[in-house]
Amino acid sequence: MSVRPPRGLNPSSTTETGLGILEYELMSERASALGRQGLKVEEALAALRNGEAKGKVGVEQETLVDAAAEAVWALFVHREICGLRNNRDVIQRYGIPGEVLARLGAKPRHA
Repeated sequence: MSVRPPRGLNPSSTTETGLGILEYELMSERASALGRQGLKVEEALAALRNGEAKGKVGVEQETLVDAAAEAVWALFVHREICGLRNNRDVIQRYGIPGEVLARLGAKPRHA
């Protein structure tokens, strides 16, 4: 009697073909792009927090909020393209403020 390993552990013939290699490369690039977009969100939120700490108000503050909203919006769109539709964990992980979330997808006030 022979026992076969589960299909999940059995090397597939598609991983050795060009299609399997291409799919691996595409998944790798998607993950890398998500990571880069996450860094942009971190930078934009850090700039927003620094601006708040320095007491920036008016147009300067609005510009920082718009930049953060644009970065977060791009991350959410990218995640959705990758099939990741729930953004609650991202909002919590990055500590995205409500003023940024309220502006997602909106045209910047001060262009």
